[in-house]
Amino acid sequence: MTTALPIDAYVRLDTHPTHPSAVTAVLTGSQAHIPHVGLEAANWTVVAKNTLVLARIDHEEPYWAEQAAQQLAADGVSVEITARLREAMDEEWTWADYPMPWCTRSEIREVSDAAQKIHDDIRHGQLLIHAHAEDGHTTVAVGTYLGSGKSVYLHGQNHLRQVADTFNSPAQALVAFEKVHGAAMRPGPAPLTDTERAAAQAQTSPPATEPEPPETVPAYAADAGDHDALLEAFLDTHGDWEKWRTWSDETTHAVHESQTLRIERIHEAHPRETAWTIAAYATPVSDRMWVLTATGATPAPVLQELLDHLADGDGWDTAVGAPVDEKTVAAATQPLSEAGWKHTVDGRWIGWTSPAGDAGVRFDAFAAQHPSQNLATWTVWAGLSPDRPTWALTGSPHTPSSLLADLSKTLTHGTGTRRTNTARRPLSVRLRPSPPAISPPATGHTISRGL
Repeated sequence: MTTALPIDAYVRLDTHPTHPSAVTAVLTGSQAHIPHVGLEAANWTVVAKNTLVLARIDHEEPYWAEQAAQQLAADGVSVEITARLREAMDEEWTWADYPMPWCTRSEIREVSDAAQKIHDDIRHGQLLIHAHAEDGHTTVAVGTYLGSGKSVYLHGQNHLRQVADTFNSPAQALVAFEKVHGAAMRPGPAPLTDTERAAAQAQTSPPATEPEPPETVPAYAADAGDHDALLEAFLDTHGDWEKWRTWSDETTHAVHESQTLRIERIHEAHPRETAWTIAAYATPVSDRMWVLTATGATPAPVLQELLDHLADGDGWDTAVGAPVDEKTVAAATQPLSEAGWKHTVDGRWIGWTSPAGDAGVRFDAFAAQHPSQNLATWTVWAGLSPDRPTWALTGSPHTPSSLLADLSKTLTHGTGTRRTNTARRPLSVRLRPSPPAISPPATGHTISRGL
């Protein structure tokens, strides 16, 4: 197996600052022309010197950008993927109300990629569209591939456009098309859709050199920022903590000089996976009193408040064996109640939800009755719901009420900054398990209605 020699080229991949889902590539280095050629061959568009954009009509740019990054790295090119683009690459999504629900996610991508190729063939002048028509809620068209002379009947728009029929000549195609769509038939291609227009704009205008200023948002909706930098700043400021590197560079431990409070930081955790674990002990050799975890997407202001609380001497201490009663719960959630967050009781769950319904705190009364098991009793979250959070903190029964109260105060009164993440696709929902194979479009010389 041969290893690619290093190339003096550096590629930085990022989300486009103004166009949904598009991806930018900025190239530097004396051999930048090498990845430049490779990206152009992969259908990236040059918009400025050493700047390319990948803009597609199927909103799959993060996926194809990741494929390009892997190929560049294999060729010996250094590639950086920004945090917000990495989040878009890791996002699990599919189209809402997709007309072919039997398709798996990979099959949906195959259909979309075929539609993208049709779009690119039209855009590059390789597929000449003779006429189009409105057919119900979609668009149909007839055209001919220059060079091969093969004529095609196209059905659908954007990521759903398919070749529904083929013909041996333009004359055969036009006669058949006019027979079905004569009254609605119009010459030439259909007007661009909004999606096509947005992609075209991204392919013709270079991204702004200066990013838009971040917006001020509630602390729970802020960007995650650089968690590693927050930990380093915490350790530099507090000499009573010491950093321990594990055998792997993937994890760092920070231990208080008392040996009774420890932090574990997993550096490459997925945004929705546990990236921080904080555990407190009565003595260096005793069982844990309480444990708290935080996912990789936890906003910087929330994480900063957590670290600040841990730095306050024994502010993280708690009484071993103390009951988790109404008084404890009330003390932990008082800032939420004072801020008017909605209070609900649903069986074992007691919740406090923000007015917008996009963040909250949930208490599990059942788990609180089993304190020795360190079950997740407290959940601090933001996102769609406690069960589908963008980020979450979880705490065991004896997590100090003072710590939870500080976090609650940050949720209700704290602010942070967030840059608009344009890489999120519209109409995104979680995947459904639907594995049957895709049915190919019909072929032959009969123009059929529908997909």
